Amino acid sequence: AVGSCRRRRLAPLNEDNGRFLLLAALIAAYLSAGATVFSALESPSEAAAQLRWNRTLHNFSRIFNISPPELRAFLRSYEAARAAGIRVDALRPRWDFPGAFYFVGTVVSTIGFGMTTPATVAGKVFLIVYGLFGCAGTILFFNLFLERIISLLAFIMKACYERQLRRSGLLPSNFRRGPAVSGVGSLVGWKPSVYHVMLILGFFAITLSCCASAMYTAVEGWNYVDSLYYCFVTFSTIGFGDLVSSQNAAYQHQGLYRVGNFIFILMGVCCIYSLFNVISIVIKQILNWVLKKLECRCCPKCHKSSTRLSRRNAITPGARLRRQNVAVDTDGQYDSDTEGRRLSGEMISMRELTASNKVSLAILQKQLSETANGYPRNVCINTKQNGFSAGVGALAIMNNRLAETSDSR
Repeated sequence: AVGSCRRRRLAPLNEDNGRFLLLAALIAAYLSAGATVFSALESPSEAAAQLRWNRTLHNFSRIFNISPPELRAFLRSYEAARAAGIRVDALRPRWDFPGAFYFVGTVVSTIGFGMTTPATVAGKVFLIVYGLFGCAGTILFFNLFLERIISLLAFIMKACYERQLRRSGLLPSNFRRGPAVSGVGSLVGWKPSVYHVMLILGFFAITLSCCASAMYTAVEGWNYVDSLYYCFVTFSTIGFGDLVSSQNAAYQHQGLYRVGNFIFILMGVCCIYSLFNVISIVIKQILNWVLKKLECRCCPKCHKSSTRLSRRNAITPGARLRRQNVAVDTDGQYDSDTEGRRLSGEMISMRELTASNKVSLAILQKQLSETANGYPRNVCINTKQNGFSAGVGALAIMNNRLAETSDSR
């Protein structure tokens, strides 16, 4: 039973693969649930709208004595004109410099409203090359923004933490940031909580969306719920395009509104991107918790036997390095072989086995543990030859700068 459990742990389905498959299953279930809810909410309205439209076409064709094929041909021409950006009411030019700048901003940020699209072959080819480098550079900008906003929040939260320690008397009043401070108030290795960062970013995102929605309600004439909907769709780079700001021909204080619109979209996209990455870290922690709960549940007898064997003072590949170091340190404290055998539960004392070379035993146990469980994260971090050893992207930034993610693997 113990051998079968070890073989399962050494199988290709390790923790990373298990987390990936579990997340894929959860996403599939999430998509199915969302499709069910939206289908139930929107399908009756769609059917009713289609029925009203068919009735309107029939009445219009009968009243004005127009054949249905001719009427449908006219409507197809209208749809083509609308797709090209032509409206009945006067709109601002789509491809002047402000309009083109708005377009490229939605391209590189992956918002992609779709209200403006290149019509020429040269424009479409240029968009492919332009978007390739533009989207990559914008994602890098978002990651750098995430790193700096986390650093700023960490600096503020650490200052508040130090102030709290001073008030409680656990930190000297003349303390300056630098070397380690011993005692309960030690700040060595202190990192901000991922949950606190998520709450701060969420509060800032909600405040920014509310302020932007108030501006859009006043300037565009939308109701407040539609403005909030537009803010989320835009800031999250979904970009349906059913509501698009700054599209009328003229506004009051048009220059000021365009600047405010650009600032709100830029800050909103950066903030929501950072919030999404923090939430993804929390989801990853939940997946790790689920995997730990599911570990070895398929074989309770094997789990009981492995628990029984872990009490013995024996060299096992599955033992943690921390337990091994404690065992090596406490092994030399026995006054006699009898006491060592009584505490360890062994018929033969391990003291004589480990007294010759405790360091070699610890290294051996460490290598066995790493072989059985996979190399730990800190081994990769300490390897300076590989620039990608600590990870890249937003997850690496969050793992290095937040507390609850430092030992998630």
